[in-house]
Amino acid sequence: MQLIINGEAQTIAATTLSQLLAALDYEGDWLATAVNGELVHREDRNEHMLSDNDRIEILTPMQGG
Repeated sequence: MQLIINGEAQTIAATTLSQLLAALDYEGDWLATAVNGELVHREDRNEHMLSDNDRIEILTPMQGG
């Protein structure tokens, strides 16, 4: 499946948002995710189905000051 992840086109076999996060080695409850501009809550990621050309944003906290 062709997806745009954080602005970069990628081909990924994942069909749900949680599968995508696992495939990209994102772990933790502190992630923020959005698909096509809509926030997807952590508890909804297992059921959130992805489609070709979806735009996914994965935000992680940054360290430093």
